[in-house]
Amino acid sequence: MSLQSSAAPGDVKWFVIVNPVAGGGRGLDHFPQISKHLRDAHIRCEPVFTEHKFHATELTVTAVREGYRHIIVVGGDGTLHEVVNGLFIQQEVRPDEVLLAVVAVGTGNDWVRTFGISNRYQNAVAAIREGYSFLQDVGVVSYEEAHYRQNRYMANVAGAGFDASIVQRLSHMKKKGHKSRWRYTWCVIRNFFRYKSTGVKVWVDDRLVYNNLLLSAAVGICKFNGGGLQQLPEAVADDGMLDLSLIRPVHFWHLLFRFHYLFNGGIYRIRHILQERGSRIRIESSPEVGVEVDGESLGHTPLEFSILHRAIRIVVAKDFYERHAAVKEPAAKTA
Repeated sequence: MSLQSSAAPGDVKWFVIVNPVAGGGRGLDHFPQISKHLRDAHIRCEPVFTEHKFHATELTVTAVREGYRHIIVVGGDGTLHEVVNGLFIQQEVRPDEVLLAVVAVGTGNDWVRTFGISNRYQNAVAAIREGYSFLQDVGVVSYEEAHYRQNRYMANVAGAGFDASIVQRLSHMKKKGHKSRWRYTWCVIRNFFRYKSTGVKVWVDDRLVYNNLLLSAAVGICKFNGGGLQQLPEAVADDGMLDLSLIRPVHFWHLLFRFHYLFNGGIYRIRHILQERGSRIRIESSPEVGVEVDGESLGHTPLEFSILHRAIRIVVAKDFYERHAAVKEPAAKTA
């Protein structure tokens, strides 16, 4: 964490990027309630609704160009992903000069879990009002798509293989209008029996750490993905390192009786799951496997991951701030 002082919350104006379709339409339906909480907290803001995919990225670039240095995301992990990428596209200021906050209305809301930000709108707005901030690492993901190498910035977790196939299937179901609360669980079970493990090579800091059949890989900055799964329970969001979990082929029954470990931080007690950590990770496979980043389905292998240390400034919950302030350099409140 690092020291930063600024004006009181009421002295600045926040640019609010609202994704109306996040959470199956909660972004639109619940924004009047969120807006009231913002007014009650005396947080001045300018709300704008996204109209299409990647619009949040465009709005972020425009907002920073127009002088905004405080942005609130009302959406899910995918909306946050677009905003973070916008921060790195804009050329006006360094990305960490913009303070980023999230009011989570998405389906998974995994990013906020790492930082103790409540899913209750009133509490999330209270965290913005209190203004405790944290400098978070950001991952850079290089992947193949349409025969071109492309890059994305990652705020949370990326998944390759089985994880990516689930996100791709979920995206397909969303487009068809399926909104069942059991949609994710159904996708996991259905894909588990259909997905074939792939021959994969993994390098961490130029060291070959895996060369075998692999079901899935999770690489990330934060702890959670998949709607509360702790695939990277030991991840520290500002340590300058990428955490990696490698899931070897596993029988469904073996995983079923240890399923609780995926949620309570005990994932590495499952012997089929290996842990690695490094600043650079490369994944190759034969045949190619897909990748998702922050819940967004992208291209495929070969994949390369690198880290940008303490690259964006985010609003965090007071409890998270105080826990980390006790073991790191003193941090300060920001608006």
